[in-house]
Amino acid sequence: MQPTERPETLAVLAEWAADRHGTLPALRFKAEGGAAAWDQVDYKQLRSRVRDFGHQLLALDVRADDRVAILAETRPEWTYAHFGTFAAGAVVVPVYPTAGDEEVVWVLGDSGASVVICEDAAQAAKIERLRYRLPGVRHVLLMTEVPAGQGSGAGLGVRAERPGSVAGPGAEPPDPADLLARARARTPADLATIIYTSGTTGPPKGCLLTHANLGAVQSATLPLIEGGPGDSTYLYLPLAHLLAQLIEFTTLIQGGELCFFGGRIENVVAELAEARPTHLPSVPRLFEKVHSVVLSFAEAEPGGRERFEEAVRIGVLAADAALPPELQDAYEAADKALYGLVRQALGGRVRWALTGGAPIAPHVIDFLRACGIAVFEGYGMTESAGVISLNHPGAVRYGTVGRPVEGCEVRIADDGEILARGEMVFPGYHADPDATHEALDGEGWLHTGDLGAVDADGFLSVTGRKKDLIITSGGKNITPSLSELAVQRSRFVSRAVMVGDHRPYPVALITLDAEEIGGWAAREGVEFSGPPSRDPRVRALVQEAVDAANAEVSRPARIREFALLDEDFTVEDGLLTPSLKVRRRAVAERYAEVVEGLYGSGSGAPDGATRPPRDAAAP
Repeated sequence: MQPTERPETLAVLAEWAADRHGTLPALRFKAEGGAAAWDQVDYKQLRSRVRDFGHQLLALDVRADDRVAILAETRPEWTYAHFGTFAAGAVVVPVYPTAGDEEVVWVLGDSGASVVICEDAAQAAKIERLRYRLPGVRHVLLMTEVPAGQGSGAGLGVRAERPGSVAGPGAEPPDPADLLARARARTPADLATIIYTSGTTGPPKGCLLTHANLGAVQSATLPLIEGGPGDSTYLYLPLAHLLAQLIEFTTLIQGGELCFFGGRIENVVAELAEARPTHLPSVPRLFEKVHSVVLSFAEAEPGGRERFEEAVRIGVLAADAALPPELQDAYEAADKALYGLVRQALGGRVRWALTGGAPIAPHVIDFLRACGIAVFEGYGMTESAGVISLNHPGAVRYGTVGRPVEGCEVRIADDGEILARGEMVFPGYHADPDATHEALDGEGWLHTGDLGAVDADGFLSVTGRKKDLIITSGGKNITPSLSELAVQRSRFVSRAVMVGDHRPYPVALITLDAEEIGGWAAREGVEFSGPPSRDPRVRALVQEAVDAANAEVSRPARIREFALLDEDFTVEDGLLTPSLKVRRRAVAERYAEVVEGLYGSGSGAPDGATRPPRDAAAP
């Protein structure tokens, strides 16, 4: 068991960690200019750079509880700004760098942000363009230096290595002791951050999280996560999302190294081999892509699929310490031909991987376990400070999201909804008492909106979203996620969205994984004369996935018809949230005509579907 020692608040975390971890490596990141080399910052240097940010905020007359927004991709300066804002006694308001104008205006305006820290000149220019709608914003700062004449004013470069003066001509610089006093004055009950949930309907709601909420999660999870000096956590997840922030807090409290990705999401897998982390937190998509790539290579050889599946079976037996002696030679051969290569592709040192944010397919977990990489699935939401339950080395049951963590009670309501209560549960939504009353009942139970069950050993399973339930015209209740996830096990499928509320039976809108379809076409010598979604051979591949999914679910939940869409869903087109959840209502409205065609045809789905004009769909 790890010790649970931690700082009282996040405002003093950088000071606390520097006192304990000194010159141990804290951050690692790609050197400037795209060089292959990596730069490193130790804990004392991290404290210095956090102080730089904090001092500049004090110079701008940022007061305790002022709102400071951070608009940037994941990078080391995010961490400097994060803890510098906490140290100044201010409240952090993360903003997704992919957010559109309306979301940016809503988040900054609703939160009352007075300072916006932007990644670069482009983001700063965006804020300046919207400034007339943001009367509360007093200062726009840059994380990185910009050429003269760019940005919102002179001297706004606050890059921690070469901080610029933002105090203004003749202004008295802040006393360094003032920042430490401000940080030490923060209490666990004080507000730490307002994180806006990327809701699938309506404007985002601002979740209020205190230092006590976030501290409760650290107290509960630090004993469960093996880490510390010598360990390296690879971070590519958006720091605007709470999951990445929790990883940041945990790594720095334990004295490990936080390794930032190079900034290009398409390079993550290649970069892992170079970064060689010991800890890999991720959404399921990364692990699913690794599985798909390896399987594609296997299928390129005659009998490769069968050998691949047998290797996974043997590897799982070994992972469960149930490998019979007669399979030892086969295991060692598979380790050379498959398992070891996969481990090396992820850097060769990963011993702890975390997945959350969405369910992960069981066959992907089996594949990684066979290769000697343990993947632990957890569950939580922003309203619970990110964690409710977690699988971990001391207690894991694959197919579940683990047991509730220490200090968090969980019960299942009569209608199947998961309820949670504990110190990590938020006090409510910012300036939205109605939504707060809906989420928190009089006894302090958080109504998660998720459906689930707890088994006899206390492991929690999540079965779907309460609001996503489909009730057919025949009165049958269907949880769409069960069928959707089963279809998405096919590596040729990117997304599956079931539709069927008040309809006689369910149908599905399905998007393709362009890379996998392209790889299949190359292997099979297939040439497309138009969009792959309209090719009958591609439709046959997806039909196999739909048939396999239908065999796993009850008769009312079987997909009767489906349409292949020409394009995948994206954050930019409004069909995915920034955390990559499907906006169901937006999808159903944009493709309403396609859905009507599925019910009207009566003889199978169309071969493809073209995206309707954007102005024909609801935002």
